[in-house]
Amino acid sequence: MLNGAHSVPYPTQKEAIRVAVDAAYKEGASGHDAQVLVQDEDNEVRTEWTYGHDPYPPAG
Repeated sequence: MLNGAHSVPYPTQKEAIRVAVDAAYKEGASGHDAQVLVQDEDNEVRTEWTYGHDPYPPAG
């Protein structure tokens, strides 16, 4: 998801992650924090890549 908009399906998860990391890198280079999150088949979400401030572990 980029700016709240979904993109087209990719042939592999690896390709989708590559495109997402490229987009997040561009956002990071523009001065914004960016993360790529991946949701697996069990609905678990993991951070795949971070640019800038990493909010993990969360405060508290």
